[in-house]
Amino acid sequence: MSLTVRKRVWRSVGGASVHPSIGLSRAALAVLIVGFGALALAEFTVPIEAQMIVYLVGMIALNLPHGGYEHFENLRRRRPSFRWRYVAAYVAAIAGFVGLFLLAPVVGLGLALVVAMAKGGIGGVRVLDATVGSEHLRTRPQRALAAAVRGGAVMLVPMAFHTDTFYAFSTLMVGLVDGGALGGAGGRIDAVRTAIIVGYGAALVAHIALGYVRGGGRSWLVDAAESVLLAAYFAVVPVLVAVGLYFPFWYSARQVARTATVDAEPAGDDEWDLVGGDSVSEAALRAWGLMAVGALATFVVVAALYWAFPNPFAGSGLLPGAVAFWSVSISIIALPHVVIGDLLDRDRGIWYVP
Repeated sequence: MSLTVRKRVWRSVGGASVHPSIGLSRAALAVLIVGFGALALAEFTVPIEAQMIVYLVGMIALNLPHGGYEHFENLRRRRPSFRWRYVAAYVAAIAGFVGLFLLAPVVGLGLALVVAMAKGGIGGVRVLDATVGSEHLRTRPQRALAAAVRGGAVMLVPMAFHTDTFYAFSTLMVGLVDGGALGGAGGRIDAVRTAIIVGYGAALVAHIALGYVRGGGRSWLVDAAESVLLAAYFAVVPVLVAVGLYFPFWYSARQVARTATVDAEPAGDDEWDLVGGDSVSEAALRAWGLMAVGALATFVVVAALYWAFPNPFAGSGLLPGAVAFWSVSISIIALPHVVIGDLLDRDRGIWYVP
């Protein structure tokens, strides 16, 4: 993708106007920071059961449909041969991740964390490209640092600031396969926490400073402010709530803004449009049928994962077991989402910006 940032539909001539969901995403995180910060100052602890429910609702009911939409929008005008290769690669990637998790659950957990960070980081930079621009990101290494900072906030910051909860649910996640796999990691938690705080803090400062040196301007100011906002959000808001609401309130909302903002024609041709029809009602019916097929396919994958894991709820109660199982499941589904849907799709991809 070219590093040149073009004008978009929602941007004004001066760059001051962006799609409204961008403002809503920022406001949502700011409200959550203030609210949970006030609760912390008042020494009020949100019950863990409530946190788990928020996580499951946010990740399943609110965010999962958007993931399906990203694939649908990406594939709807592509040639049938491409679609079949895409699906085949997707299934192969899922099978490979499941095999890895069954053979080496700790390595699988590490990959799951990387996937979550890649999704938030790379997707976030693409939104920046499409809306306010990214003129201050002059080189590929600098763009990689920007993605690492935005994505690192999603997992590294809560790992450092909500260590006990993060470690407890990580133990449950590997416990789907091997309940004792993380047993020896407890003694290294403080060292890992310190390393994350120092490393991520240095990366955040370097990203902001380098962006200023390389150009500054409005795009840098927005990027810097959003990077700090993300770090503060994951530091203050309890990790289950933070992750559960980040994807629908920040990631999905901003990808909607990206989709609405880009003004170039999508890859492909109307000849191959999956929802093409002679009437609006016919197109709507075909779109509904395709989304239903996608939902059924997702259900089949999740059911297969439940069958494949020796301890699908990690020997825990319903709520914590469901959080652990879904966290692993969505990571397995998200791996090809990032790799097949974006990194290997040079023509368009799920985070398309011309």
